[in-house]
Amino acid sequence: MGKKIGHSAEEIIRKLRQSDVLLSQGKTVGEICREIGVSDATYYKWRKGYGGLGVEQAKRLKELERENDRLKRAVAELTLDKLILKEAVSGNF
Repeated sequence: MGKKIGHSAEEIIRKLRQSDVLLSQGKTVGEICREIGVSDATYYKWRKGYGGLGVEQAKRLKELERENDRLKRAVAELTLDKLILKEAVSGNF
């Protein structure tokens, strides 16, 4: 199994732009993936997630995803707190 490397939004956009140039030169997706150093699956995942985005849009998307994850954790913690308090009030502890 290969080593997992995190790529910044800028790197992903740069590699996708490079892949667009290579595609226009008639290279296959497999050749492109070898050249930019990612798997086919990663290439298609990036294409789906970052397809027409510019660098600033990609950065903003990443920020929003991090904020969404933080808010989901907060809601889960508050829901758990609420359930614990309900149990305590009803005397079932």
